[in-house]
Amino acid sequence: MDGPEGFSFPFGDSDDMSRQFAEMFEQLQGGQKLAWADNAIQLAVTLTVAAINRVNIQGTTAEQSEQIRSCMATVFPEAVTLVREARQGLQ
Repeated sequence: MDGPEGFSFPFGDSDDMSRQFAEMFEQLQGGQKLAWADNAIQLAVTLTVAAINRVNIQGTTAEQSEQIRSCMATVFPEAVTLVREARQGLQ
């Protein structure tokens, strides 16, 4: 239980305590990665929904679906990039 130069660690072995701190840090870091991934995925969903809601859909059903597809063709690649980066952050 004695540390360097006779210092006594009151909570046990300093190596054990260092290992426990390292494990705790890894858990916190994993939690941060998960939170970042969740936020990126939520941003992708919000971005997609907001873009579609801004489209002034008019015309026949076929015309309306084409307008939505056109919007998705613009927004979807950005959303996919956000989700891909989120997944890579978890690995």
